[in-house]
Amino acid sequence: MLQQETKNEIAATLDEAAFSATATGQISQNQSFDLADAYAIQAASLDRRHGRGEKLTGFKLGFTSKAKMEQMGVHEIIWGRLTDRMAIENGGQLHRSKHIHPRVEPEIAFLIGRPIERALSVDEVAGYLEGVAGALEIIDSRYENFKFSLEDVIADNCSSAAYVLGEWQHPTTDVVNVSIEMKINGELSQAGSSSAILGNPLAALAEITRILSEQKIIIKAGMIILAGAATPAVYVNAGDRIEGTFTGLGGVKLTVK
Repeated sequence: MLQQETKNEIAATLDEAAFSATATGQISQNQSFDLADAYAIQAASLDRRHGRGEKLTGFKLGFTSKAKMEQMGVHEIIWGRLTDRMAIENGGQLHRSKHIHPRVEPEIAFLIGRPIERALSVDEVAGYLEGVAGALEIIDSRYENFKFSLEDVIADNCSSAAYVLGEWQHPTTDVVNVSIEMKINGELSQAGSSSAILGNPLAALAEITRILSEQKIIIKAGMIILAGAATPAVYVNAGDRIEGTFTGLGGVKLTVK
């Protein structure tokens, strides 16, 4: 277990790397720390951003495919935090110069309709939703060469950098097996299904209610949950035009400036 001073120092390093768009070395190469330390570092890093006026808007999930869990040697999803300054309007712009090595991936997003303070079952979660939507998440590891350990990535807010939401649909809209395509500059880059997200994105949502309730963290009404990637992430470059289409949910667009 790291001392709080050390956690704060690591948090400051990661925050500065993100703020300046300058990669840093892996923390785990020089410092041994566990998952509890990693989440504490993440929280301390976000506290610095809150101090600059950013507001918490929700949570993002990671490792929501069985294959990725096995690859990383974990048995449950990981999670990070979203803020208002990470939000980009549908059809808006991502400034490439403000990121290190950004990638984009299509996801399913949930809009929470009422507070969640306990673990919910897959059957229960739909009753707590106000809407569902397609989304694009931009991930941008603050580590050199996009390489990290499990603890590293959690401390780095699970690489989350920005997100774009499509139009909210009725909360009962089927999200179990949504066909998803992501095009870059008009050419198909990735195709997949929402079933890649724990077999059912609602299962990922149920899982995060369990994990956060154990940490005494309330998912408030109006918050957004990004349920995890449905396809591999793709590097983006200045000038790229990205479009995600989600059967039954509509489309999401983003331009890289």
